[in-house]
Amino acid sequence: MPPIPGRVDYLHYVADLLAEGDKSCAMDNVRVLDIGTGANGIYPILGSQVYGWQFVATDINVDSLSNVQRIIELNPPLQGCLHLRLQSNEKAVFKGIIQTEERFELTLCNPPFHASMAEANEGTKRKVNNLQLNRRSAVKTEPRLNFGGQAAELWCQGGERQFLATMISESQSFAEQCLWFTSLVSKKENLKPCYQALAQLKVDTVKTIEMQQGNKITRVLAWSFQSVDKRKIWRSERLSH
Repeated sequence: MPPIPGRVDYLHYVADLLAEGDKSCAMDNVRVLDIGTGANGIYPILGSQVYGWQFVATDINVDSLSNVQRIIELNPPLQGCLHLRLQSNEKAVFKGIIQTEERFELTLCNPPFHASMAEANEGTKRKVNNLQLNRRSAVKTEPRLNFGGQAAELWCQGGERQFLATMISESQSFAEQCLWFTSLVSKKENLKPCYQALAQLKVDTVKTIEMQQGNKITRVLAWSFQSVDKRKIWRSERLSH
């Protein structure tokens, strides 16, 4: 079970993005795309219940989506507000998922931050060791991948930096279909290449929001190809359909 406060914090911050200059209808009929929803679908679950948002949740792992489907079936409040799609191309993010003329106010993502399984194992060992030191415990604990989910949620080829680069590159193709693209960025050093890539695409608005829960610090990177005025028009047009 993922920690809830940090997850819902992400949703609160992106909700503020929607409210900029358009507070009256910021939460009305919002459609959100969750990239890599994982085996628990935590962001769609929280977003649908806290804000009443409609979600499309994607993943490359069939078993993860099957588990989320079971969660939906066992929880009537989730039915009708959360729809699942399998990403069949492991090298794609938005391609093959966003359909023609489909529109989303937001995209969310908690990208895999390791570049290999070995790197993920080392990260887990460090966390286990730190927990033991903090608890002043002499009990030895066998390291397990219990800090992030399934393998595809923890690592991918090229790690977080490459995943973000692919996401930014593909976002240009869907600039008119998504109001805000957002992603968590775990490693601060990955922000600079993201800024450079976004500048090359001549993105209108780029924001970095720092979040802190306890000792953990992460960031939300958000970008939009629309100006403030165009975002208002975009919202009005989608709500009128």
